[in-house]
Amino acid sequence: MSESMTDLIDSYLIHLEKERGCSRNSIKAYGTDLAQFRSFMVEYSGKVSSGFSSADRITVKHYLGYLVEKGLAARTVTRKLAALKAFFKYLVQTDRLGTNPAASVRGPKLPQKLPSFLEKRIVEKLMDIPGSETWEELRDKAILELFYSTGIRLSELVGLSIGDFDTRENMVKVRGKGNKERLVPLGSPASESIQIYLKERVTAEGDYDSSDPLFISNRLTVIAPRTVQNRLKRWFDEIAEGTKFTPHMLRHTFATHLLDSGADIRAVKELLGHSNLSSTQIYTHLKVERMKKEFDQAHPHAD
Repeated sequence: MSESMTDLIDSYLIHLEKERGCSRNSIKAYGTDLAQFRSFMVEYSGKVSSGFSSADRITVKHYLGYLVEKGLAARTVTRKLAALKAFFKYLVQTDRLGTNPAASVRGPKLPQKLPSFLEKRIVEKLMDIPGSETWEELRDKAILELFYSTGIRLSELVGLSIGDFDTRENMVKVRGKGNKERLVPLGSPASESIQIYLKERVTAEGDYDSSDPLFISNRLTVIAPRTVQNRLKRWFDEIAEGTKFTPHMLRHTFATHLLDSGADIRAVKELLGHSNLSSTQIYTHLKVERMKKEFDQAHPHAD
């Protein structure tokens, strides 16, 4: 006797729990999504006995259209499609289905979320906020300058060693995703800030080795990402309290300001350590949106 659609869904949910170790909430969400598709299949075919074997690519595409007509957001429809793809893949792997009818189906185009960045005047204010009374303040200023000068990620900054910083050439060796290394040039303000910080750090820590972490906590151990986030947020709040700020915003600011100044997008791609140009092109979209906004605000015939 062949398994019913409900039996197949139950089997998959057990697989998610026992073999995949999925959370209870994830399993519940999968169950809801698949039950919805099962109901659609019955209505679509007009047969209560209709099974998943009758589903093809067109069926899945019609299902997505049905979800859109119901007013579901594009991200929700995309999530439900992903649930279907994973479920059908499981049925194929367990020899309950010959092919995955959802494999080549594309979800709706998601609205592009443009990155937030800081205006140049805000950046200048931010760089001047940390004081110079303690080595921790000098460290924070060096971190701010380095983020803005290089556009590196928080994880990349935390992973830097003193030996990665080349004072003579004003370059820093960064280990990005997949442990890929890249050399990134430093601006003079960032280079000088790091050197001043390291000089003052000797007073607190003593001599250091090139393999020691570049940025340390007040416990003299490698600084934690959360500490960097909290310290920089503290300085940012002094000029724009209540505004959302993350170190990643400085990465967006770095890329945006470079492109605004006429930098080649492929060069910016290499500096950011992006594997695909499409990841960098988001900043060109941002530039276009800003141009539109300025046009709407300034042009007498914009409305």
